Amino acid sequence: MNEEELANLHSAGATVRHKSPFDNLPTHRNNSELSGDFIKKWAAPFYMRIASYLDATWIESIKEIENEITPDICLKLLGDFNWRTRLVGAYFSAVKGYVQFIDIIGTHLLKSEVCCVGHIYALTLTFFKTSESEEFLHKYLDYYLTTPSLYFDQTRVMEAVLYFDKIAGTNNFEAYLKNWNILVEKRKAPEREHATKLSELLKNHGENISVEELLKQTNSDDNKTELFSTEYFDKQIDILTDLNKYCR
Repeated sequence: MNEEELANLHSAGATVRHKSPFDNLPTHRNNSELSGDFIKKWAAPFYMRIASYLDATWIESIKEIENEITPDICLKLLGDFNWRTRLVGAYFSAVKGYVQFIDIIGTHLLKSEVCCVGHIYALTLTFFKTSESEEFLHKYLDYYLTTPSLYFDQTRVMEAVLYFDKIAGTNNFEAYLKNWNILVEKRKAPEREHATKLSELLKNHGENISVEELLKQTNSDDNKTELFSTEYFDKQIDILTDLNKYCR
């Protein structure tokens, strides 16, 4: 693979290439590249704004084009090998209630081919609230909680399961805490080693930042069990519910 191909993969979000039990699952992929005009209309205005709390104007922007969002548009977005288009495609599928795309979105989550979009896959699957969509979350945790070297969307999917428990009166979240705690423990040593090397490197360049301070800036604090909350899903599901009612 040449440098240009590697750069294209990195831009698409394939920053970590890994093997998993899901590699052989069939993936929905477009037969041709999306046009620049298509991306400009359907992805560029939304991928950095969807699910943002700081600027909610994206909600009105979706309402303005809701009549133009079709299954074909969502399929094209989901079939592009890029985190930006896949994020918008997954979210639009929830907005329009396209439950027929649960398998595509769930498979994208399991394979985790591109970064920066797993939280939206999890949100969309949680919004659909079907046994099939929930099962994708469980399959994800069954595997990715055993891969501490992969800093993917384990935290957000754990919270999705916690949200499902909250609305369904189930207790599936507890079943994953043991593997979560094991994952956290296995991450501590390499995180400290990395922080130590970085602290030494910064010191050589005139910056004195302690190892402990660097660890606070990493995912280490997010690894604490008590930080799990359904707040993200509570708020985002409310937004999606309102959009879905408006756009259907």
